[in-house]
Amino acid sequence: MTVVPAGDHPAAGGTPASWRLPLAYLVAAAVLPLILLAVLAWRLLGPASAPGAVIGASAPEFALADLDGNPVRLSDLRGRPVIVNFWASWCGPCVEEFPLLERALDNHRADGLAIIGIVFDDRSEAARAFLQRMGTDWPAVMDPNAEVANAYGVSAPPASFFIDRQGRIAGRQIGQLSAADLATQLATILDTH
Repeated sequence: MTVVPAGDHPAAGGTPASWRLPLAYLVAAAVLPLILLAVLAWRLLGPASAPGAVIGASAPEFALADLDGNPVRLSDLRGRPVIVNFWASWCGPCVEEFPLLERALDNHRADGLAIIGIVFDDRSEAARAFLQRMGTDWPAVMDPNAEVANAYGVSAPPASFFIDRQGRIAGRQIGQLSAADLATQLATILDTH
């Protein structure tokens, strides 16, 4: 039979030396959650402040192929207000904001408004089916290596960038647009001549 000294008996409030954790483990347990929180904050907030996505800066140029293989260049729309919308067929909030974008396009065609949809991390077949279901008529382009998403600092859809007639980013919405958000953002690009 093993005898445990009274001070080391768990019932007596003591802890045997073998139950104590080394200081390095305790420090790691305290610091690791802080590091993970910092990484998460950077992933959520950091990319949106990437140089190409800064409000007032020139919008990062791109030339991508649409779902039919036709080239679409942002520079071809210079002089017009443009919404660049990152979306995916699997994105629930994208489904909800597409009708808002469609209405905005219909209401502001006379102002020259254009929309380019950039398919984010999705298959072209799924994107094509989504567009047909939504009845959308603006160009949707594939970003196969996520180069444009990275240039704009987008890590998840939906994300929309509002580009003025001079090709500068006048506003951005990371996350789903509401009708009020869209009206506010449109005012930043429709009034710029």
